Amino acid sequence: MICQTFTLFQWFLAVVAAFCIGLSKSGFSGVGLLTVIIMARLFPSKESTGILLPLLIAGDILSVIVFHQHARWSHIWRMLPPTILGILAGYVVMQHIPGVAFRPLIGWIVLLMVILQAARQIAPRAFTHVPHAGWFAWTMGGWAGIATMLANAAGPIMSLYLLAIAVPKYELVGTSGWFFLLVNVFKVPFSAHLGLINSSTLLFNLLLLPIVAGGIFFGRRLIHLIPQTVFERLLLGFASIAALYLIGLF
Repeated sequence: MICQTFTLFQWFLAVVAAFCIGLSKSGFSGVGLLTVIIMARLFPSKESTGILLPLLIAGDILSVIVFHQHARWSHIWRMLPPTILGILAGYVVMQHIPGVAFRPLIGWIVLLMVILQAARQIAPRAFTHVPHAGWFAWTMGGWAGIATMLANAAGPIMSLYLLAIAVPKYELVGTSGWFFLLVNVFKVPFSAHLGLINSSTLLFNLLLLPIVAGGIFFGRRLIHLIPQTVFERLLLGFASIAALYLIGLF
């Protein structure tokens, strides 16, 4: 098994990573980057993306079960085509160039989205039509596909896009749940072809599945207690931290 030599502290990190998956799938998407960071510390960077994928899918399934009634399918269908194209582009890149080489670019894109969202809140009339333009959805969807294939880091991009088009918090979580379930299942054959998913990694995923479920239900209770404005500020804060990490500033 891939984790037979894990120390107690490494198991603790793996549990924290799994809990953060559940928390991110209940609306706090930026927290999911902590999972990416931990997994990249426990395993080689490229292999960590495949090890993480089944856990993300499990989190997506639980998120859909809990929040499915809030999904807005019009947003999902709008973002899926460019995201799929982005995944295909990311798959080609992963065969020739390490995904870590593209993390700073993904980070700058997320940071730009944070700045645009902050500017939109300060001067809403100046950005009234931009978030609803077709080119904006295709641009964000394409980068989300590349980010999710290379680094499992599309959560902040999707959350910022949904914030930009003024989707309320419950609809944001429900829409993201279905969107990432479809996207992550689509990624499975590509990760398997790259040798990133096997029976050993799946057994490791199975051990951590209850922790993912615990994170989902903790996040479900937490989101009920947080007002919409605070929720949006938290997402912007988490996304900013994620961007700075991907850029390499810490």
